[in-house]
Amino acid sequence: MIFFRLASPPMLILTALFLGNEPLMLSAADPKRVEPGIVDSDAPEKFTATESGLKYRIRRKGAGTSPTEKHSVKVHYQGWLDSGKIFDSSYDRGEPISFPLSGVIKGWTEGMQLVGEGGMIELEIPHELGYGKSGAPPDIPGKATLHFLVELLEVKAPPEPGAVDADAPKEFLVRKTGLKYRIRRKSNGKIPKATSEVKVHYKGWLDDGTVFDSSYDRGEPISFPLMNVIKGWTEGMQLIGQGGMIELEIPYDLAYGEKGHPPTIPAKATLHFLIELLDVNGP
Repeated sequence: MIFFRLASPPMLILTALFLGNEPLMLSAADPKRVEPGIVDSDAPEKFTATESGLKYRIRRKGAGTSPTEKHSVKVHYQGWLDSGKIFDSSYDRGEPISFPLSGVIKGWTEGMQLVGEGGMIELEIPHELGYGKSGAPPDIPGKATLHFLVELLEVKAPPEPGAVDADAPKEFLVRKTGLKYRIRRKSNGKIPKATSEVKVHYKGWLDDGTVFDSSYDRGEPISFPLMNVIKGWTEGMQLIGQGGMIELEIPYDLAYGEKGHPPTIPAKATLHFLIELLDVNGP
């Protein structure tokens, strides 16, 4: 999440995203293992190539919703290299995995939009849409083509922000620091301190309206210590109670300063956030 002072590790694929850098491997004899579902009798043998270089073939048509990059998906999958070596498999682990489609490698984000819920797709992902020239050692070599068989079990729409008070003020208030804010939904819940940990849903955008980060799009809220984020967040979140919603306009000197946070946050950028405070823990 880019509003943290310490940069988070880049989001990778699947188990690397959720379990660390080393994919979790279980033997085929593991009792939890499940087998892939059926393939359509008329499923094409040839792959179709997209403009990006992604190759795919539909193994089972899905009658359900096709996701967009803003959806979260629940899938079963197996991934292997050109050599046939399997580097990751939810089938071997015996349970599917859910994740936001915007948070994985480009080949997955593009490919999963080509199949409907209930369907199965096989992807051949060139290194430009996977892990690039460097790969993801030791499991993914440099310039590796990745192969995946994926069953799309469920498509979940991203959550929307909650209700705004009918009498919510249109004007922003300005604090001595230069932070601007307006309360979008009042709350009598616990107000956090700088030492508290908070759980929030939020969306952040620039002056031109470009959204640079959104927990809504990822489909899940985030928790963090309030002292570990940019100054504008630490100050602003102490102005609202648990259950409330606040909009912040944060000047660059309370955010990423004169240099910004390239390539996402320009130099001297004013940041805008809509935030729902879901929970407060600690003093």
